[in-house]
Amino acid sequence: MTFVVPFDGSDLAEAALVRAAEFSDALEEPVLAVSVIPEGNAEYARERGWIGPEEAYDLEAVVATLHRQVTDLHPAANFRHALVDRYAPSGTISKRIRQLAREVDASMVVVGSENAGRVVNAMATVGTSVAADEAYDVVIVRHRRPSKIASVRGDEASYPSGFRRDD
Repeated sequence: MTFVVPFDGSDLAEAALVRAAEFSDALEEPVLAVSVIPEGNAEYARERGWIGPEEAYDLEAVVATLHRQVTDLHPAANFRHALVDRYAPSGTISKRIRQLAREVDASMVVVGSENAGRVVNAMATVGTSVAADEAYDVVIVRHRRPSKIASVRGDEASYPSGFRRDD
């Protein structure tokens, strides 16, 4: 069994990875961060900060960036990426995440999403679709803070007022 974290490098994905690491420590199950990458889509990669504003699309660089972000937050995490078509809609991306979760027999998927799992949802998102699958339990991380991300990074200044590193 494995804890799977869809990972795109966003603040909520980082928070989800840190939460999964905490579950992993307590329950002694491995964590697998999965990134689904639209092949050759520089605009998509720039929007997510995977490449710089003037940087050419380089798949190896994108994968290396995501992998580095994962290991910076949870060095013991495994990392896997999958490619989809250049202009794949969110439904294709979430379908690939669900397939990966089933392939590794995920016991839990930890999703960072502001609106996954809500009863009323104006538009479909990757998180919503992944959360709807009944093949595994789902933890939805909706808040970036308070979290232990700052502690993992060693960054006291990023804690909100009233929180300390040892909270």
